[in-house]
Amino acid sequence: MKIRVGHLYPDYLNIYADRGNIAVLDARARARGHELAVRALAMGDPVPVAEIDLFYVGGGQDREQALVAVDLAAKGPALAEAVARGSAFLAVCGGYQLLGRSYRDRAGVELPGIGLLPLHTIAGERRMIGDVLLWCDWAGHTLAGFENHAGRTHLDPGAEPLGRVLAGFGNDGESGYEGCRAGRVYGTYLHGPLLPRNGWFADRLLADALAHATGEEQELPLLPDELEAEAHAVSSERARRRGGRF
Repeated sequence: MKIRVGHLYPDYLNIYADRGNIAVLDARARARGHELAVRALAMGDPVPVAEIDLFYVGGGQDREQALVAVDLAAKGPALAEAVARGSAFLAVCGGYQLLGRSYRDRAGVELPGIGLLPLHTIAGERRMIGDVLLWCDWAGHTLAGFENHAGRTHLDPGAEPLGRVLAGFGNDGESGYEGCRAGRVYGTYLHGPLLPRNGWFADRLLADALAHATGEEQELPLLPDELEAEAHAVSSERARRRGGRF
């Protein structure tokens, strides 16, 4: 089975090794006999609504976010249609912020978001940096990663976070939550990259993408994940040494 991935703005939103997330998805797909077909979606490119199983957008600095925000807003209706048809979506850091309704930077400039997630973000003065550990009630797993952001992301009442913060700052350093999820759309501040140390989450994305490709929910066979488990344990321990904040 071919899993079709649309990688938004790989030339602009690609800091903190976030390209590694695509490499992990490719390796885990191939291990199960599937092919990952990655298509770059750059400035001005139309969104092939019916041809993408999983969209991915990474993180960038304020300058790069500002460069892509207007183009992403123009792509917004097509992306919303693709999600409504069952495509999955992973957004990291700057990409996560732009999946909300808006992002106000430190200069007070408000960038448009595309409203796929029920949230908005306002830049703060102090950056929130370090290892993070989350508990994801909806999955029964922990997520480990690294955050480095000044944005304070505020979820709408009733919105579902990606996880509850065990250590680290999370969305805003106050709420005790990190990220957001809505159906097959996932947003998070976790870099590092995220997926090499969280194999279960990579598999969740692949299963969602395959469900879109086949029209049926998928259960993936397990892989021998000793190295991934070790990476997760190391990252988790670093986060725990920061101390629980919530």
